[in-house]
Amino acid sequence: MEKTNNTLTYISIVIALFFIGAAVIWGGRGESVAQKRGEGAYEEPKEEEVILPITWGAIGSRLVSEGVIDKEKWNELYVGREEEKAEALTWLEPTEERITMTKKNANTLLNILWAFGLANKNQILEEGEMMDKEYGGAGNFASTGGWTLAKGDAMEHYSTHRFVELNESEQNLVARVAGGIYRPCCGNSTHFPDCNHGMAMLGLLELMAKEGVSEKEMYEVALKVNSLWFPGVYENIAEYMQLKNIEQDPQKMLGYDFSSASGYRNVQNAITPKKQEGGGGCGV
Repeated sequence: MEKTNNTLTYISIVIALFFIGAAVIWGGRGESVAQKRGEGAYEEPKEEEVILPITWGAIGSRLVSEGVIDKEKWNELYVGREEEKAEALTWLEPTEERITMTKKNANTLLNILWAFGLANKNQILEEGEMMDKEYGGAGNFASTGGWTLAKGDAMEHYSTHRFVELNESEQNLVARVAGGIYRPCCGNSTHFPDCNHGMAMLGLLELMAKEGVSEKEMYEVALKVNSLWFPGVYENIAEYMQLKNIEQDPQKMLGYDFSSASGYRNVQNAITPKKQEGGGGCGV
């Protein structure tokens, strides 16, 4: 009888251990699935588009008439890409339509905002880091020397044209937000627009300020735009921030610690980056 009781006790222990082990394994699996889903994390827009809260109006046609964009060179840029060319040309004509940036046209809009940011007269371009004597003049950067679609030299148009004029409050807002938006292709903020992405973002901020867009919304729009210009990057940043339990706030995500070249390298070193789909080049 004693032997039977011992046998039953042994069986009971084995069964109990089985269920405990199963619970641990199942719980671990559940946590893993939740982590893979990244619940609560930033996700790039499923539609991969953002309606820019700006009025484009006749700016495109003025960029052409003032020579900031040479229409012939613009057309040559899209040789063999007729569908892209057709849309690219629409932004060089007067329009009342809102601009919708998508994965497909993100590079075209990068170019046209680059042209605007370069040419529109602004205090940041005239008194900011771009004019620091240490760099030998503003004409030596990718955002200036790299703009090859103008009639004549790009510097002939640098901060020259009054396409959009900002009042003091609007200018201060642009300067403040520009100083807080970085890009993973380099270590500088939009306040130092030494590459095409920086110059285009500066132009976008100016246009948003003129429309009365709030500081909070500027960061939200800028994050969506950067997500299209740098595919995959902000998903990786979001994954890192979730891993470190850091609030995924647009302003924070666009800051130096995450969006600058060095900040993003730290992110990449801490996670297994998702496959990127290209983007991030600093030329036309």
